[in-house]
Amino acid sequence: MSPGLEIQLIAVFVAVASALPGVFLVLRKMSMMSDSITHTILLGIVLAFFLTQDLSSPILIVGAALMGVITVWLTETLNRTRLFAEDAAIGLVFPLLFSIAIILITRYAGSVHLDTDSVLLGELAFAPFDRMIVGGVDIGAKALYTTGILLFMNLAAILLFCKELEVSTFDPMLAAVLGFSPGLVHYGLMTLVSLTAVGSFQAVGSVLVVAFMIGPPVTAYLLTDNLKRMLWLSGLIGAFNGIAGYHLAVWLDVSIAGSMAVMTGFVFFLVFLFAPSRGLVRTLTLRKKQRLEFAEKALLFHLLNNETEREEQTAVASVSGQLRWNQNFTEKILNRLLKSGCIQIQSDVIVLTPHGLNQSRKEYQELFA
Repeated sequence: MSPGLEIQLIAVFVAVASALPGVFLVLRKMSMMSDSITHTILLGIVLAFFLTQDLSSPILIVGAALMGVITVWLTETLNRTRLFAEDAAIGLVFPLLFSIAIILITRYAGSVHLDTDSVLLGELAFAPFDRMIVGGVDIGAKALYTTGILLFMNLAAILLFCKELEVSTFDPMLAAVLGFSPGLVHYGLMTLVSLTAVGSFQAVGSVLVVAFMIGPPVTAYLLTDNLKRMLWLSGLIGAFNGIAGYHLAVWLDVSIAGSMAVMTGFVFFLVFLFAPSRGLVRTLTLRKKQRLEFAEKALLFHLLNNETEREEQTAVASVSGQLRWNQNFTEKILNRLLKSGCIQIQSDVIVLTPHGLNQSRKEYQELFA
């Protein structure tokens, strides 16, 4: 297997493994918690290393996962005091724990290969050089197997506990009534996020983990309201971002992890603009349409009120002043109503047609019924 293909597979495994728990972080409005966890678990790695003196010990993963849970607990404890909002609590806990880790590394582990730059940014280009040798046989890059196991673990957890995660995310009270603890599910999800972050550190770094954990789910959120479809879309979008980001990096000869993060942002931006139902273009178009429709109704009601109650005629020149519209907008609304056959203009006087009269009365009754 070529190094380029291995890098792309590792990126796909990390992207999908990160996107799956990321969906529930987005739905729980805890997106920034992923950034906090992916940095503070470095303290768990450092403390576990001091205990084991072995960078390959599985205790490091346990320490990282526990530190992720501790980060969430500290943040929520501060939040529950109601003296801090959640974002402020994250802003307090995250820098504190991460800075302690940096100080410990620089003071007591300066000669050990705990590179903070690598933790933050990662370097996928080097992943194929760290090989898995079994019985003297090279069976591929180690990161392929670690990220593959990570993907399998997250996929299995989501499949097994999808109902619990869904109910506790959307209705914690119902979850408690049904007999499972929302708190237990919550901390289980945070443990999964912590394990995902530490399992991806060496290959891609924490910055790309955050990009993969939040970018694809947020993008999928703009495309669907269905949870299962959102999970599938998040995985597919994450995989596409990883592959497309790799080819962008090769083309521009730049950082692979950085290119994947840029591609994640670029895909989100495209969907943000052009999503069929929630895209910015669609939203602005709908708002413009609603504004024009509302103005048409307002003018019809104004004409109806003048003709039936005040027995007055409405001159074209007086509409702008009466409704406080500018002249161009007034002309646009008049033209739309003329085309729809709701009004006629006779000697510079606006007159409701029978169709316009029926239409305005119908909408007036529906509005004030």
